[in-house]
Amino acid sequence: MKASIRDTEALTAVSPAALSAYARAAGWVRREPYGDHSDVYAADGLPEIVLPRTQRLGDYATVVAQLIDIFARVADMDELALYRDLVTADRDVIRVRVSGEDDGTVSVSDGISLVRGAHDLFLAAACSLREPRRLYRAGANKEATDYLRRVRLGHTQQGSFVVTLLPPVIPPPMPPPLGPEWASDPIERQMTKRLAGALMSARKATEETVSGETGAFFEAVAEGVSANLCDALVMLTEPFSKLEVSLTWARTHPIKTARDVVRFGEADAPILREAARSFRDREPRPDERLFGFVHKLDRDERDTDGKITLRTSVDGDTQAVTAILPKSDYERSVQAHKERAAIVAEGDLQRDGQRWRLLNPRIVEIMPSEDTPNLQA
Repeated sequence: MKASIRDTEALTAVSPAALSAYARAAGWVRREPYGDHSDVYAADGLPEIVLPRTQRLGDYATVVAQLIDIFARVADMDELALYRDLVTADRDVIRVRVSGEDDGTVSVSDGISLVRGAHDLFLAAACSLREPRRLYRAGANKEATDYLRRVRLGHTQQGSFVVTLLPPVIPPPMPPPLGPEWASDPIERQMTKRLAGALMSARKATEETVSGETGAFFEAVAEGVSANLCDALVMLTEPFSKLEVSLTWARTHPIKTARDVVRFGEADAPILREAARSFRDREPRPDERLFGFVHKLDRDERDTDGKITLRTSVDGDTQAVTAILPKSDYERSVQAHKERAAIVAEGDLQRDGQRWRLLNPRIVEIMPSEDTPNLQA
């Protein structure tokens, strides 16, 4: 049975830029204006069509329905499939596909991990756009988080389970004011390109690590690979045997390839997890809060600052963390040590070989040791 799109709201979701981009890609060429708000497109062997330049037409939905019918007949496609192409033609589309059950479903918990992993994947790439780093405190990157709020979650697809991410609409290219050499992609395209580059670099680094290249992941940092990206990939590969991330580029802003695909498997998860751990070990963790007891005190008579060793928990293991404290905080630590009281300290936690240091430390609170975990042993 032939299905047709008749819903006005759905039809008006197709933009004039998407209609124009699709027509040009299919072989139509703009010939002449038609009235004040439309253009005539024609091509050898194809029916002549009139494309609107604006949605502010009283019969816009009707015009779109007619164009979908023509495009579908020419392409020998179902109208619903053609509509899906059109409604996303003016934006890059990211599809995160995993292997589901035989009926194309996944469990609720795995589905939540899939959506969360897809979100974190894009967020990690967005964080790396301005300043590639090995580790991000993602929530602190306002530009990246603001951009992610504009990314929409599209319809899932059957078969292998697919989560679709729809970034904001990409405007058609325009001539730059200072000439072609000054041209740059709009931010919407920059974000998607960064994701594609980071995924391809992570794929390459994984393969090179298997071949014995121990520094492959660190060389990929400049391309957007980070602990955050690796964590997101682990979240997406561990519950599923196969992961495929495809990027379909907006027809309104075409590039050389219409679609790029990067694939990972469950065997990649241990390598990605170890890469994330290595990144963290070499990067300070900003604004960490530590709870523990003062184990050692060290201050020269001539100094005002003093060094303490804090017995605390890091990643679930009891560790000794050193910190250089200003006079007032050091004296508070001395008193806490005498009273065997616990302290709460904040700062940037950094691994130094087998040791841990707290940079830019500050004592937040001193607490009685009753009813607190014993970390002094």
